[in-house]
Amino acid sequence: MITNQFRIGMGRIGDGDIHAAFVEFRAKESDKCLSAQCYYCQSVRAKNTSRQRAHLLECPAFLNAMKEHNPDNPILHEAVNGTPTQHTPAKTPKKRDLDTMISGFQGSTSSAPQTFPIPKPSLERDFQMSVQLNPKISVGPGIWGQRNWVSFISGHWNGRWGKGTVVPGGQDSQLIAPDLSTHIDANYLLQTHDHPPAFIAVKTDGWRVGPRDVLEKLEDPSQIDDVDPKTYSFRVYVHMETGDTRYLHLNTGMWIGSGVRRGTEGSCAVAYFCSTG
Repeated sequence: MITNQFRIGMGRIGDGDIHAAFVEFRAKESDKCLSAQCYYCQSVRAKNTSRQRAHLLECPAFLNAMKEHNPDNPILHEAVNGTPTQHTPAKTPKKRDLDTMISGFQGSTSSAPQTFPIPKPSLERDFQMSVQLNPKISVGPGIWGQRNWVSFISGHWNGRWGKGTVVPGGQDSQLIAPDLSTHIDANYLLQTHDHPPAFIAVKTDGWRVGPRDVLEKLEDPSQIDDVDPKTYSFRVYVHMETGDTRYLHLNTGMWIGSGVRRGTEGSCAVAYFCSTG
């Protein structure tokens, strides 16, 4: 039952804020109507704008979020006291595009969507690595393409949080697609220069792609050094794991990398960037 205090508040939450506070879905393919799940308390109800608006005025999690981030919000005042406050009616946005979702819904008196905008991630150069590689071993054609096995001879790395060497024995199980695009799936260990050293397990996944004639040159050691890195894309993402208490922050880090092949050295150099968003 909707009490008088909630009837007063029902006109205070814009439709855009209601849509932002609920996830709409179809519970069953045979359902003709959509269901809506509250972002704040996870409760599910039939999609109905009026009832969803009333729910937000009764939802403790929603009201607590407004109380924490904007105690003077008029919606909170009405939900608690049932007393309306004077304010200019808000206009409901007609278009909810990507920019609106990133910056928060504007033109509404509800603070919840505006308080929780989607952050824009940014990248900062974090560390770089160079690895010497053994000649590739052809495993042969498989159901997904040509499989090559490449092992690490040695390497070194340095960055904002340390420096050290790449432990010999790392390996890259490469998958070569028919168009010569190469999927990278490498596992190796980093050793720090600390005393005693720390060991960090690294898993790298990504792709080296580009025009076929460029990728053919990358497979020829005599031509690799003549290939402009801008003519192909060598991008990877990285996960790290360690039990060393000095580097536990790496376990939850996120990195992407940009690499280049070097033929005369039989090596690969990669600069890694961490997400700071």
